[in-house]
Amino acid sequence: MKKSLIALAFGTLGLGIAEFVMMGILPYVAEDLRISIVTAGHLISAYALGVCVGAPMLILARKYPLKKILLVLVGIIMAGNICAAVAPNYWVLLIARFISGLPHGAYFGVGSIVAEKLADKGHGSQAVSIMVAGMTIANLFGVPLGTSLASTLSWRLTFLLVGCWGVIILYYIWRWVPKVESLPDTGLKGQFRFLRSPAPWLLIGATMLGNGGIFCWYSYINPLLVNVSGFPAHSITFLMVLAGFGMVVGNLASGRLSDRFMPGRVAATVQGIVCLLLLSIFFLASVSWLSVLLMCLCTAGLFALSSPQQVLLIRYSKGGEMLGAASVQVAFNLGNALGAYLGGIPIDAGLGYQYTALVGAPLTLIGFILLRLFHRHYEKPDLTTA
Repeated sequence: MKKSLIALAFGTLGLGIAEFVMMGILPYVAEDLRISIVTAGHLISAYALGVCVGAPMLILARKYPLKKILLVLVGIIMAGNICAAVAPNYWVLLIARFISGLPHGAYFGVGSIVAEKLADKGHGSQAVSIMVAGMTIANLFGVPLGTSLASTLSWRLTFLLVGCWGVIILYYIWRWVPKVESLPDTGLKGQFRFLRSPAPWLLIGATMLGNGGIFCWYSYINPLLVNVSGFPAHSITFLMVLAGFGMVVGNLASGRLSDRFMPGRVAATVQGIVCLLLLSIFFLASVSWLSVLLMCLCTAGLFALSSPQQVLLIRYSKGGEMLGAASVQVAFNLGNALGAYLGGIPIDAGLGYQYTALVGAPLTLIGFILLRLFHRHYEKPDLTTA
């Protein structure tokens, strides 16, 4: 495995902890700041909205070397998470979460392009999946560690951990990632030209709605496991490890399958399975062992979608590759924000936490339909460029 890809994965590891740990520490933040669980859920949305604002700003850096852009983005990751660690109240934390989200989509956009450029021929999807693997490792080890720190000491230590990890990311990107030529400058208008085709819109829509459906349920996974599935609160750390294991397996498997088969077909198949899994969670969440099994399968599906969607947007964004690659994370986090909001509606109405999965199922169904349309009308086996 190339050291350069490991360095890129270190970055997604930090981003993964920053993004996903909020699901595990939500009750502790809410208790400490004296806010409701639903209000604390807005901290998830703030991060997601930061992603949506930060990613399009990549067009302003299109003339700079890709490695230099990555280093600047890591600096912002450090600043945002350290601010979150010392936030004195809810509103400051909300702003810090927004700042933390600004470099997220941009890092994935630039990192995906660098990973594909450094990949061996015919292994572009696997290279991107290795970069994305950092985020799955974050969910396997980093998020449970952050959840444990929050339950035993303070949730603030979790964000401080991410801020300090940024120093390691900076060093290894500087040391291991070679100089990569800047992309050809197609001008400001040229960056958006790829959006004239329906193909990227189908991918963006599928990513937003498909992942939004999953986050309706996953945003509230902690209280669901405790209040519906009947697990004690102290077992959540271990359960988050299992969820992270599902993400690791799903991501690496889809990377290999996407290089062997067409990534659009892989993504559509996974999305259809996820829809069925969410319906199963609604009906079976009260059965503890089934709830855990379905959680692992669903989190595997969440990251099995990531690599093929990332690769496809790069391939179908000729002339605006950075914006195209970043748009996957914009769509992902718009879905994250949408899911956290929609998932909170049945909870506010006094319904059980299992209803979050029922709300998410129709969104994943629409995502499946959009991916099927993309695969049927636009994807070709020999396509490597848009």
